[in-house]
Amino acid sequence: MKFKLTNFIAALIFAATIFSQKTFSQPGEIQRPKLLIGIVVDQMRWDYLYRWYNLYAPDGGFKRLLNNGFTCDNTFIPYTPTVTAAGHACIYTGSVPAINGITGNIWYDNIKNEIVYCTEDDGAHTIGANDASGNASPRNMLTTTIGDELRITTNFKSKVISISLKDRAAIFPAGNAANAAYWYDSNTGNFITSSFYMNQLPAWVIAFNKRKIVDSLYALNWNISLLKEVYSQYCTADNELYEHNPLTTSPAVFPYNLSSFIGKDYSKISSTPQGNDFTIEMAKAAVVAENLGNNDATDFLALSISSTDYIGHSFGPDSWEQLDDFIKLDKTLGNFLNFLDAKIGKGNYTLFLTADHGVANSPGFSKEHNLPGGSFDDVALVNEMNKLIKEKTEFDSMIVGIYNYQVVLNHPLIKEKNLEEDKLIAGITEYLMKQEAVSAAFDIHLLNLRPMNEKQRQMLMNGYYNGRSGSVQIILKPGYVEGNGIGTSHGLWNPYDSHIPLLWYGRGIKQGKSYKEYYLTDIAATLAALLHIQMPSGCVGNVIEEVMQ
Repeated sequence: MKFKLTNFIAALIFAATIFSQKTFSQPGEIQRPKLLIGIVVDQMRWDYLYRWYNLYAPDGGFKRLLNNGFTCDNTFIPYTPTVTAAGHACIYTGSVPAINGITGNIWYDNIKNEIVYCTEDDGAHTIGANDASGNASPRNMLTTTIGDELRITTNFKSKVISISLKDRAAIFPAGNAANAAYWYDSNTGNFITSSFYMNQLPAWVIAFNKRKIVDSLYALNWNISLLKEVYSQYCTADNELYEHNPLTTSPAVFPYNLSSFIGKDYSKISSTPQGNDFTIEMAKAAVVAENLGNNDATDFLALSISSTDYIGHSFGPDSWEQLDDFIKLDKTLGNFLNFLDAKIGKGNYTLFLTADHGVANSPGFSKEHNLPGGSFDDVALVNEMNKLIKEKTEFDSMIVGIYNYQVVLNHPLIKEKNLEEDKLIAGITEYLMKQEAVSAAFDIHLLNLRPMNEKQRQMLMNGYYNGRSGSVQIILKPGYVEGNGIGTSHGLWNPYDSHIPLLWYGRGIKQGKSYKEYYLTDIAATLAALLHIQMPSGCVGNVIEEVMQ
């Protein structure tokens, strides 16, 4: 009898242990991963996975995800402009700007007649700093996110937390019902948030900020990770004339002395690989302090790696700096996966990695190698067009500016002066078509009547939202980018801007690869299927069945 009782007690203890390891402890309920992690690598072109594959560490992040997870190698962004805010909104809403309203990082509101930054919110105020850097929220985004739907499904028991150096890259992934979104304040070197989420920073964030990790990372300086001969094999020469050095006024040449910024300038960290490390350290702190992955419901951690974008814009995709950035990021991601294995447990979490957009080659690089491409100085062009319009009409400032490759007109002034807008648009398009960089320019309201490639048409349609878009659409020739020719940029329909990586890993994910064409909108739809929850309210994506076990 004593033996049977002992066995019975042991069985109860074993059962309790098994149930405690499940996300939900009730028999018959849907089983979900303990933790869902989304990683967006800002400005990561798809080809970076394979272009530098031989240089990535065997135990690093990229090879581990590629070889042990599932990769969708033919994934595209289905809209323009291909920029940060629109990309992050698309990933987590499964929607496009035409539906979720995020038409760019900034846009001109034709109803309010003012420039709008994507996350600005006068009804919110900064938490964690004494400036306006936290007067922000997701209110300009018109749909729910996958995190919102997870929170609704679990009766708000799931924790949803988002972290990035950029506010827009933290806020849109977090969504409307998130527990928190944290982003970096370059004035103080601290992570901050908005009153939209909370009234004060949690004690763990305050403690994290007090550590001044940025100063410790500055002390490491920025040296190359591999032999110089390797960089020469894979990249252009160090310090090309078309590179911009955001760190000092000196030439863009390794090594970079960062220790001089300690305690003085907290903005420079974003343009170094240490910015990636800083973001991941904040993520680890969030996992530990918030007990993510060990709650009664599935938790969601959204991370955006922003330094890759800052470095890419300044130095270009063919630079020593960007290669070194990804070599270091690979190791950082590998360490993060090891952390998740130890803290959450292998098989208890599901992770995806993607990008919000790609990037074009630097115009100087294209010119150097006789490739098509160049620069498109939109600011100078607007000034010239306004000057010509004034000569004909005697009225100035008829063009507000060019936003997201669209010409925005001053509609109130046009109406006040009784000008014919159709004739004004015709004159603008005629002038634009004479520019070397321009492939096409037309009244955006006539998009369906314009003969063009159907892929371009669909992407432009998906990016148009009435009231937040311009009047004249500009399409640049392949290889041309906005700017003055120093550094590079992105935002167009071309594969270098729209072809991005999509890697899946962990619980519920098969090992394999697909070359079928998928889209950024499919991520949220697939997550909804994996989690057995409702798709976000504006989702137009499809479930990628191939990734599922």
